[in-house]
Amino acid sequence: MHDALPSTCAAIDCHVHVFDPRRFAYAADAWYVPTPAETGTPAQLDHVLQAHGVRHALLVGPNSGYGLDNRCLLDTIARGQGRYKGIAVVPNGASLGQLQDLQAAGVVGIAFNVALLGVDFYRGTGPLLQRLRELGLVANVQVEGDQLTALTGLLADSGAQLVFDHCGRPVPAGGVGQAGFAALLALAQTGRAAVKLSGHAKISALPFPHTDLDPFVWALVEAFTPHHLVWASDWPFLRAPSRIDYGPLRALLVQHLPDAADRQAVEWETPRRLFGFDAAG
Repeated sequence: MHDALPSTCAAIDCHVHVFDPRRFAYAADAWYVPTPAETGTPAQLDHVLQAHGVRHALLVGPNSGYGLDNRCLLDTIARGQGRYKGIAVVPNGASLGQLQDLQAAGVVGIAFNVALLGVDFYRGTGPLLQRLRELGLVANVQVEGDQLTALTGLLADSGAQLVFDHCGRPVPAGGVGQAGFAALLALAQTGRAAVKLSGHAKISALPFPHTDLDPFVWALVEAFTPHHLVWASDWPFLRAPSRIDYGPLRALLVQHLPDAADRQAVEWETPRRLFGFDAAG
């Protein structure tokens, strides 16, 4: 087994969720309600990050539990004293003023959950993407399979900074040449796209350490370089197909990025630049 990352390594986890149903009730029409074992309160998240030497985290607004309700996310950012930034969930017609208010509260991007809501839901989001570009906010995109092929033009032409969740969620059996993943690799040439090395359990057909994803990760490293890649855990692991532990997820980076300088870029330098985290924390 490869060596674990040193616990003192400064790091930023670029995809976590917070759920605090005692303080912020779930939406009545929530797509999915987390079970008690899947609940991750701000206090629990803080303990996890502290235990693993992770200095900052990017909170991603979940469609599960809260839908368009960003109150829990915004409250966590406010209480975090600089530890957290956020990706909010908004209606496609969100105004410039609404986005500015979120930005002032620590939101650095908006979620485009194509994997859940489908391609057609996002075909008319050109104006929203233009507003994100104007404000310097990120379009945080989650696609799966070949969905990206239908949206590549819209996203590339928008001029917005793009960040793709979970390695682009390719289908392992389709190989690195499958259309959706090839479209993702091509976006590296824009200089405005980055990818999260995360979500392995969502994609892989094999148990940990998910070796069927190695070719995809290596292809992302080659195309994007560590200067356009970030790492994320996806804590607290909603709807996980089997047990997931935080430490082994971080340790996978040693296998995929054996060079310490590359890991430092992916875990610290690149996310600090993309999301505006302060070095002091």
